[in-house]
Amino acid sequence: MTKIRITRTVDIPDPLRISRYRKNPELGPKVLFFSGGSAINSLCRTLKDYTHNSIHLVTPFDSGGSSAELRRAFAMPAIGDLRNRLLALADESLLGHPDVYQLFNFRLPTDKPQKQLWELLQDIASGRADLIANIPNPMRQLIRNQLGFCIEALPAQFNLRGASIGNLILAGGYLNNHQHLDPIIFLFSKLVNVLGTVRAIVNRDLHLGAHLEDGSCLIGQHLLSGKEVAPITSPIQDIFLNAHPSEYQPGQAQLRKKNRKLIQNADLICYPPGSFYSSLMANLLPEGVGTAIANNDCPKIYIPNLGHDPEQVGMSFEQVILRLLEQLKADSPAVKSNGHFLNFVLIDSNRGEYPWHIPVELLTSLGITLVDTHLVSDRSAPYYDEQLLVSALLSFT
Repeated sequence: MTKIRITRTVDIPDPLRISRYRKNPELGPKVLFFSGGSAINSLCRTLKDYTHNSIHLVTPFDSGGSSAELRRAFAMPAIGDLRNRLLALADESLLGHPDVYQLFNFRLPTDKPQKQLWELLQDIASGRADLIANIPNPMRQLIRNQLGFCIEALPAQFNLRGASIGNLILAGGYLNNHQHLDPIIFLFSKLVNVLGTVRAIVNRDLHLGAHLEDGSCLIGQHLLSGKEVAPITSPIQDIFLNAHPSEYQPGQAQLRKKNRKLIQNADLICYPPGSFYSSLMANLLPEGVGTAIANNDCPKIYIPNLGHDPEQVGMSFEQVILRLLEQLKADSPAVKSNGHFLNFVLIDSNRGEYPWHIPVELLTSLGITLVDTHLVSDRSAPYYDEQLLVSALLSFT
């Protein structure tokens, strides 16, 4: 097989290309996102109307919310962001089994006593609860098996208030498959007919750590995002993977072969909006990620955050771009060209409210093209419009 690289002129957006994808989303492009959290979940709900082949590599390093409870109980990767992305990409028509979708999205009440919550959980696992009774077999039995496995393993003191049933099912499947996420993610995907591919970037029980410029060291993603604790006041100097949830024990992870193939075969790679360090940069830490990106000649696009990201405190846009390139190149030091890692920055300077000046000169010197187009609408302001953003992204494919 002979491979050649060609270039073409495109319109942003490209109405003809977008129309073609809308008519045949099952043949849509393989757009890959490095992300976590909920920042692009609404984007995914629009994206699945145009392609059923998008790829989502999600960070399993979250240490807050209900995922933290399960991590403490089972020393496992975080699954909350994975569940959210799976449901965002789920087929919400009758073909996607709405009863299963509703069950996976259900959270136990926060205002009930623990005894009552355990009884409700047992009712769901037994198949008696209304939430699960109408789900036909064999799906109901498959779900009951995973949930039952989780219940048997849960510590008696586990706090069930606000617990996600979807997370408990994923946790049960993880335990039932020898501490491996892929089999239960595959089953979960089939049960709600996920219109895309969702994978954890790694399958290991690791946590996110950061060195700050003031000399302090923080262990735990929840200490960086500014959601559960006060935002950091000193800029982040670097981040790393840690083997312990609270003590400094640096760890390592290697990109699995199946995820490497997903990256190398993508039609477009997107570094999307979201928490810069805990959602985007954390995905780039495992060994092999930068090399896999460099080995793919597809367009690579960065979409900066609108508004304030607590994790980017004290950063200029120059530092954001240089930090992103630095992390990618660290994994593939033999590759000198920035174009192997990043080709375009996508913004809307007319309507978008960015926290910094966009340095056109720097981007030009780095060989990166700034694409300034309509991404924010009256309806969506001050956020990106999902329809406009999807149309712009797919025009590059």
